[in-house]
Amino acid sequence: MPDDTLIHDQTAGIERLLEIMRRLRDPKTGCPWDIEQDFASIAPYTIEEAYEVADTIDRGAWDEMQGELGDLLLQTVYHTQMGQEAGHFDFQSVVRAISDKMVARHPHVFGDDSRDKSAEQQTADWEAIKAAERADKAQRGALDGVAVGLPALLRAYKLQKRAARVGFDWPDASHVLDKIAEECAELTEARDTQDAGHVEEEFGDLLFVMANLARHLGIEPEAALRRANAKFIRRFQGVEALLAERGKTPADSDLAEMDALWDLVKTRERAVRN
Repeated sequence: MPDDTLIHDQTAGIERLLEIMRRLRDPKTGCPWDIEQDFASIAPYTIEEAYEVADTIDRGAWDEMQGELGDLLLQTVYHTQMGQEAGHFDFQSVVRAISDKMVARHPHVFGDDSRDKSAEQQTADWEAIKAAERADKAQRGALDGVAVGLPALLRAYKLQKRAARVGFDWPDASHVLDKIAEECAELTEARDTQDAGHVEEEFGDLLFVMANLARHLGIEPEAALRRANAKFIRRFQGVEALLAERGKTPADSDLAEMDALWDLVKTRERAVRN
């Protein structure tokens, strides 16, 4: 029988969690589901847990955040256990790598550089250090290293941010707005051709430029869209509640009625804010 002392020691901290994961992945006595997983199968859960942490922040749900951060930490532990089994890395090497990176990227805190710099200068220094790191990894292109697995909208934002660092950028948001108008016209033309592939291409171009507009306005587009989603849910639920007061559901209503109730929900929200 394995020794469960560490498993049940609530004061053991990260070592307890590492042992739990090791036991879950044990090929003889572990959990069949956990044993079957690999990096690719766990990656979607890792992304999902990161978004659930972001969701608690957006909602100010601080009582839930501890649990969500634990779920996200578990993802790191899961990947490092699989990495150790494959001989790639382990938890301690991952911790050492990120610690070394943070020290190297903050010479104004852990080295001899002056802390008497603006936030803009510190950001420029950070990017210069990252560029040197990419060069060491033979990532020579300006766009090298932007993760393929990022959500597409966030990746578009990061790609354009990288391109802007080397001067490939519009001078201000007005030029981006002009480009959006151009892309909207091209999307309309594509729609009229009824060529599905062409329509998708032009729609993608429009989304890409919208991500660029977000960057010029100082907005993180993924966060903005999450908040827009939350607002839509809140307002639609308000419409459903008003319909319920009339003994109806959306299926019993029509667009004109629901649109009028939508405007009422918006008016009430603004009144509360004011």
